[in-house]
Amino acid sequence: MELKLITITKPDDVNCIVGQAHFIKTVEDLYEALVQAVPGIKFGLGFCEASGPCLIRHTGTDSEMEQLAVDAAGAIGAGHVFVIMLGNAFPVNVLNSVKAVPEVCRVFCATANALRVAVACDGPDRGVLGVIDGSAPKGVEGEEDRKARHAMLRRFGYKQ
Repeated sequence: MELKLITITKPDDVNCIVGQAHFIKTVEDLYEALVQAVPGIKFGLGFCEASGPCLIRHTGTDSEMEQLAVDAAGAIGAGHVFVIMLGNAFPVNVLNSVKAVPEVCRVFCATANALRVAVACDGPDRGVLGVIDGSAPKGVEGEEDRKARHAMLRRFGYKQ
């Protein structure tokens, strides 16, 4: 077995969700969940089919986001893995809808951070072990940091 770290390539302002599901129907069900969660959402979805023709199935509402998702899914190359790239929404807006899709087994991450996916390779087969999401902590939040966090959440409209 070989271990690989796959860097997910995307613009800094694009959020990415990586997860695992178990059925080809996932593509249509995730599409429906996303468009119902955020009207006018711009996203792309890539899903690695794990049997039969083993294609990267894809859909989306934005061709750039869709290509990013297909490229990331292809780079990961593990069966039943899906990648969602979000252009004008945050994961917090869609994550519960994504997790509620019956085929979804797990979500590995939902982030705009630099992202690497740890993949185990056994011959032609691959599986996701986990993710490296962003950077390690550099310290402990102080009072000014806390105030900045509160202000940011209010600026984004998540708190009043």
